[in-house]
Amino acid sequence: MEAVVGAKPVIKVAALCGSLRKGSCNRGLIRTALEISKESINGIQMEYIDISPLPMLDTDLEVGGKFPPAVEAFRQKILDSDSILFASPEYNYSVTAPLKNAIDWASRPPNVWGDKAAAIVSAGGGFGGARSQYHLRQIGIYIDLHFINKPEFYLNAFQPPAKFDSDGNLIDPASKDRIKEVLLALQSLTLRLRGKN
Repeated sequence: MEAVVGAKPVIKVAALCGSLRKGSCNRGLIRTALEISKESINGIQMEYIDISPLPMLDTDLEVGGKFPPAVEAFRQKILDSDSILFASPEYNYSVTAPLKNAIDWASRPPNVWGDKAAAIVSAGGGFGGARSQYHLRQIGIYIDLHFINKPEFYLNAFQPPAKFDSDGNLIDPASKDRIKEVLLALQSLTLRLRGKN
């Protein structure tokens, strides 16, 4: 009996960063994830989706069943994705306002987050954004996201030795390896949810 080994189906991952700052460490985590997905993981097609053009949530902007153009484009990208990678800095023990705003726009009926796999990475001081991750997981319950449980990735960005360069790019090899593990777990969960694993 011959074993037939097929290529893994390609999954589309939407990568979102809760920080709008260009030199953000969390943006650096997304850049690293994009590099890893291109260079060393087969079957992941990842796109960074900028949330900065989204207006603050205001349902008065929904006219005739339509959303503002930036919101429509964002919602379509989420709808077209198979899974989500969040980079979530921690502000006041929670997710950032821009990220919550993006989540809220995409959850307006019809909710485009539903039944997608998701993963979270974060970097910052203290606990490295871990508390924002737990809040994001709570939000995910209501919008029907399925987060990977392990591995978790939160990184104290300011503890020596340096983890990031002056432009916010991740330079720590061990952290890069951990991000790859997160991406592989996200890929596995996505395929399982899609019935392809």
